Amino acid sequence: MAQEWVSQLRKAKESFEQTPVLRALKNHLIGHPANKQAAVALGVLDPIVRLVYHKPTSKSDGRSQNHTLTEDELVRLQGLQVIASIAAGGAYFLPKLQSASVLPAILSNICPLSNPPQIVLASICTLSNLADAVVLASTTSPLSTIVLADALFSRQHLNSLCQILSQTPSSINVQCQMSTTASLLSRVCREERHQQSLASSGVLDALATQLVSFVVADGFVIPGADMLAHTEGLLEFFPVAAPCNANLSVILDAISVIIADSKLRASQLLYSPSMLAVFPSVVEKDFVANQNAHAAWKALSKANLNTQQTHLNAIDFLLPCIPSNQTKSVAQASAFPPLGTSTSSHNLSQSVRKYNGTSLPSWNDSPIPKGPAPTASTVLDAEDPESPLIAYLILILRSRRNSMERLMAASVLTILSRVGLTSKTRETALGLLVVPILVQMLEDPIPPAKSNDSATDLETAALDWIVKERAPAVLAMLITDSEYLQKAAFDAGVTNKLSKMLKISYDPVDMPMQTGSWTPHHTVDSGAMDLSQLGELYEPAYPPLLVHKLKVRESSLKAIAALVPFKDEYRKAIAEQGIIPYIVESLKSTPSKPMPKSGDATEKTTKGSVEKLPRGYGKNPVNIIVAACGAIRALSRSVSVLRTTLIDNGIAMPVFKLLKHRDIEIQIASTAAVCNLVTDISPMKDVVTESGVLKILCEHARSGNSKLRLNAVWALKHFVHGVSNDMKRTCLEELGQGWLVQLICDDTEDEALVRASDGESSAIGGDDLDEDAAMDQFEDTSDTGLHSSSVRPSSQPSSSRSKSIQQAEARLALLREAEANPAKKARNDDILVQEQGLDFIRNFIGGGGHGGMADTTEMIDYLFSSLGQDRVFGILASKLRPRIVNPFSRRNSFISETRVIPPQAEIIQAVAFILVHMAASIPRHRQLVISQTELLKLLVPQFNHPSIEVRLALCWLVANLTWLNDANDGHACATRANELIKLGFLTKLEMLEGDAELDVRERAKTALWQVKQARPRSSLTLADDHNADEARILDRPLREVPKEGRESRDDWPLSSDQMVRALEVNNALDLENQAILQGLGANDGTDGAWSSRIRIHLTRSSFHPL
Repeated sequence: MAQEWVSQLRKAKESFEQTPVLRALKNHLIGHPANKQAAVALGVLDPIVRLVYHKPTSKSDGRSQNHTLTEDELVRLQGLQVIASIAAGGAYFLPKLQSASVLPAILSNICPLSNPPQIVLASICTLSNLADAVVLASTTSPLSTIVLADALFSRQHLNSLCQILSQTPSSINVQCQMSTTASLLSRVCREERHQQSLASSGVLDALATQLVSFVVADGFVIPGADMLAHTEGLLEFFPVAAPCNANLSVILDAISVIIADSKLRASQLLYSPSMLAVFPSVVEKDFVANQNAHAAWKALSKANLNTQQTHLNAIDFLLPCIPSNQTKSVAQASAFPPLGTSTSSHNLSQSVRKYNGTSLPSWNDSPIPKGPAPTASTVLDAEDPESPLIAYLILILRSRRNSMERLMAASVLTILSRVGLTSKTRETALGLLVVPILVQMLEDPIPPAKSNDSATDLETAALDWIVKERAPAVLAMLITDSEYLQKAAFDAGVTNKLSKMLKISYDPVDMPMQTGSWTPHHTVDSGAMDLSQLGELYEPAYPPLLVHKLKVRESSLKAIAALVPFKDEYRKAIAEQGIIPYIVESLKSTPSKPMPKSGDATEKTTKGSVEKLPRGYGKNPVNIIVAACGAIRALSRSVSVLRTTLIDNGIAMPVFKLLKHRDIEIQIASTAAVCNLVTDISPMKDVVTESGVLKILCEHARSGNSKLRLNAVWALKHFVHGVSNDMKRTCLEELGQGWLVQLICDDTEDEALVRASDGESSAIGGDDLDEDAAMDQFEDTSDTGLHSSSVRPSSQPSSSRSKSIQQAEARLALLREAEANPAKKARNDDILVQEQGLDFIRNFIGGGGHGGMADTTEMIDYLFSSLGQDRVFGILASKLRPRIVNPFSRRNSFISETRVIPPQAEIIQAVAFILVHMAASIPRHRQLVISQTELLKLLVPQFNHPSIEVRLALCWLVANLTWLNDANDGHACATRANELIKLGFLTKLEMLEGDAELDVRERAKTALWQVKQARPRSSLTLADDHNADEARILDRPLREVPKEGRESRDDWPLSSDQMVRALEVNNALDLENQAILQGLGANDGTDGAWSSRIRIHLTRSSFHPL
């Protein structure tokens, strides 16, 4: 029968002959998988593709809704429906569909300006079926999601997508076009380049307009917005209300996919003209809230529970009244273990976002630069009030009954919160109003529809699957880095639900025995062909249930990793659920049934049966393995969990094996997981040396991939902390002294820019080249296309457009400069690697081993002998000097102008602590440090640095340099103190005595006391001589106090200020009077504050050099 269809198609020459054949073939294939298989095997696709392909003329030939289709259009419509039916058969047909070049033929029919609405809808539906089939395909499929996205998101077809989404939903056909297109975008868009294309082509603006149409339909337009829009010239952007049967969830889903991991794209959503028209940023003063709602907010305000909520909009009054709590929005728990810098918790939060798949860039995965370099992003954050869209999304989440609408609203809300576009006081509302609902979604099934239709039941089941697949990932993104939100999720019982979901995802699924065994009939009319031989022509596919379980597995692992980084209580609760074996199995590409303490058993099974793969558990893709690595890294921060549960389940070897995985993302994630397995308190540290992990980490540290290089150096930094000196030397030799210097000194992005300026950029672009170099070739184009791609297209000149739109353009331009500039991204990567490289040196010379001061002295001398003493200090000085960006800019170059960037706070801190360690060694090393005049001069201005850690590090440095080792060190110590005074350190320390931070003040006072104690008498200035004379004048009243009355503050003839003043110059007092002051300082008496001042000056701070 199939051969007859092919023959008839080839014989039919005219359209009126082809249409009935295609219609009959369509009816023959729909609902009959075996018929599809036979027809495709006989080559029915090739003639259909030729008939479907449309070559539009220069004149637009689009038709109205009621236009009768021509014969040619009917042929294309029937052909598209045949292809859609075959694509609905699943991943089995993907190789044949790809070889027949169906994508170009389908895409030639999606433009609404040159095709009738029926054909446009059929084309979008066919693409949707292909997207569904691709999800079920294996990794070897020739037609993947990326291939489909590359074809769909080309410039020509992006215009068509934008036109489809910009239509007025005047008919069911158009509504289906728009909803199916939005759904297609959310399933296909997976890479940042595609997100950028959709945002810059107007698709995001079109989706924003559709979202605002639901706001209009719900009646939630801000009161007075229409009048303000008329004044601002935005009235034309007010959309019509969305139809009652429009699908909100697909619009929100598409928006969340496009704006994910980007503050720029999220801001484009908020600054869309239609969004500005309906949700103006100016609070309407004439708005009068409901009397009860207004009274509730006012009561909270009077009770000082809502004093920070200063920018309420009309929608806020529709939400429950939430008191504003003082919470920490970014986790500030100390890092595990001592990472060598006090900013390690910040870096950890970066890595958690990167490697657990929640993205979050951060945000410290956000490319917005840190440090004192002048950027406008912080100004934007401080000036912009929160958009009413935030409150509207929370309202949808709480009021809508549709689970998908609630979940997608939570997804968009989470992204806006992650990139910093919500107010700081909104976190409390998220913890009380949003997190419990998301946790509830993890378990509650979708209520069945009241219908006897089996198709409706299938749709309800599919909806329940999607919610279970995506809710954990949304929750993970929301609670990342927020201890308050993590606690809210934990209190809602999320641990039990996530554990249950992960365990269920490992329930085995029956796999199909062979490709051809999917028909209920024993015989199929397939002509002379033997269908048993057709399996080789098709792509093997996973059952939909197994694909669902794999998605649940991935999202559950992400949520676990996001929940436990900072609280040991949460980590123990997860371990007690017995899911560690399931996480271990998730580290393997071909998992088996999770069993407790399965480490050894897995090795034996693998060796004994290489060809026998586990059935029913699927193959873990890259995303699941990366998520499992993120969960292991977070769980291993607990000493108790690390020493018991993780070891019992054999976690070390599966992670170590992933270090050599062929996929770069898995290498990055596994290297991050190793960081906590190689610390000095980890019981697995000995296994590292025996298994050859050290060599692998050193190889990764030389990788061209910046993320892999960063994690490898980070792991090596942990490894050298607390090991023997011999192992430290082995590590440095394996890494290479020259490469360590290159990691710290070289700026790869500058080299890439130099190559580009010299015409060598054509050599960049290979897939295996350095990521930093590959990105820099696009710096010129991103700068030149700034205004044209960052805002909604408009034919009007900028001067005549709305003031709000012009302000939005300016803000988006600043955000694009901060985020989308590839050179800045590369520079940020370099800074992170350089910071870890400097911390490697710090831990390398630190006394973390068992030899104490002797080990420190030995390693400092070894460092000088390996790298060269002058070279080491020269490197440290170079990191403190301002950097000149684009010094080679010239005429006819698109590279931005030359700029001077001061050193980053993390780099200054790392350099300072290396010097702190050197100064904590023997006096000879302190003399070496004090002799580096140019280096110390570079540190003097940093006493004014806004970073608390930098100021603390400098106080530690002064304290260590003026430490008196013994009596023989007295003269050298005085010389060092005198040198510090000449360089201006004394003045800076006196300034820090009034620092806003208590820790800085106390450390500065300790360092200042030591400098004054150690300085020679000859270094006193005229002012000091005056102080000494004053002390001698005060000397007589001190002696006149009877000894029995010296314990009481009231018996002293001097005022508090006089006695403290005498104490500050106590070098000029005799020993008896110093003893008198010491005795009074030790006695709290009646003036505890005054005696505390005495003790601060007299007591030598007993600190231990880091």
